[in-house]
Amino acid sequence: MPAPATLRIRRGTEADLPRVHELIVELAIYERAPEEVTNTLDDMRRDGFGPAPIFSFFVAETAEQGILGIALYYTAYSTWKGRMLYLEDLVVTEAARGTGIGRRLFDAVVAEARRTGAHRLKWQVLEWNEPAIGFYKRIGANLDPEWHNGNLTAEQLRSYACDPAVLAAVGE
Repeated sequence: MPAPATLRIRRGTEADLPRVHELIVELAIYERAPEEVTNTLDDMRRDGFGPAPIFSFFVAETAEQGILGIALYYTAYSTWKGRMLYLEDLVVTEAARGTGIGRRLFDAVVAEARRTGAHRLKWQVLEWNEPAIGFYKRIGANLDPEWHNGNLTAEQLRSYACDPAVLAAVGE
């Protein structure tokens, strides 16, 4: 399926969130972890369109098929480089993969990084996701094997033993 001639890339809106959430679940299924999606539409409304939005996104859509892909990103900060954008997810529905939609969404995030004065664009890709790795290599991206990803789950955050003086200092 070639990229539809009527494909349009635009900034996402609150009305797009139900379809965006569907694509996030589709990605989680593809990445073999559908049970890991605990984010809700209410969370996304608050976090993307509430008083202090923390993420933005672009959508790829056609009039005939609706939203076929998303690129969800947020501003982050590097102590070494300064402002950067972090591409959290680039998702193209399975039927539309390989049509150039992912590249156009990636281009939109690159343009946003330039527009906002970001000094870096970062993202992650699973080591077994050969189609995505191939895509990133074709566009000339650096895939760094030296860095390990660290995280704490919600349960680990709740059970983590913080120093009481630090908790008092931050107002918790």
